[in-house]
Amino acid sequence: MTRRAKYRKRLPQLDGGPFLTDGGLETTLIFHEGWDLPCFAAFVLLDSDRGRKALRDYFRRYIPMAIEAGAGFILESPTWRANPDWGKKVGYSPDALVHVNRDAIDLMHQIRERFETTTSPMVVSRPARRRL
Repeated sequence: MTRRAKYRKRLPQLDGGPFLTDGGLETTLIFHEGWDLPCFAAFVLLDSDRGRKALRDYFRRYIPMAIEAGAGFILESPTWRANPDWGKKVGYSPDALVHVNRDAIDLMHQIRERFETTTSPMVVSRPARRRL
């Protein structure tokens, strides 16, 4: 399901309040949880229910800190490697990359819908990417 950008016209972090973000997705998943991420590509986790759960659980560690502090949170999608160069190295076609990038943003929107509060706005971010 594709969702619209909630803050496209007005980013809440421009109002000057504090914002938090996560702290090392791939490092945590590989070295603390034992995931095998080819080429450090966390986007491969979107291909399974177990992987999507791992991504949700990862963000659930950080979001309560933002809410408790009354800070916003930036949900950075796990797609910094989901581009033609790296995608090819891990066996993803251009069409598969389009799909996984959309899935990643949908997952970030789901997390935001579940946890965002009026005092903790949550901005969905994705790494800049080349046109696929």
